[in-house]
Amino acid sequence: QVQLVESGGGLVQPGGSLRLSCAASGSIFSINDMGWYRQAPGKERELVADITSGGSTNYADSVKGRFTISRDNAKNTVYLQMNSLKPEDTAVYYCNAFLWTTGLDRVMNYWGKGTLVTVSS
Repeated sequence: QVQLVESGGGLVQPGGSLRLSCAASGSIFSINDMGWYRQAPGKERELVADITSGGSTNYADSVKGRFTISRDNAKNTVYLQMNSLKPEDTAVYYCNAFLWTTGLDRVMNYWGKGTLVTVSS
């Protein structure tokens, strides 16, 4: 069974920084795209950033220039470095990955359970 586990969330003041991690584990053959989504109270879940297996990145306009997504393929881990945080960034952040499980010939999509980020003074 494949699992994605997020960590690194917490309370931070406006202008502060936080780094989220998401580690994939289980019967994984390889990982294609990985990304971070977030959902604020009363709002729809939205894409924050994603990264391909080759390292190409994509960011939501609201976080461009402040957030950086990266990955460590040897550790099956994706990171989200968040700088210059704003109250509007407050949300539950979810990890997402498209991957091949061992012995399966098609890509599967998995979600983590989320980690809460609260930006407040």
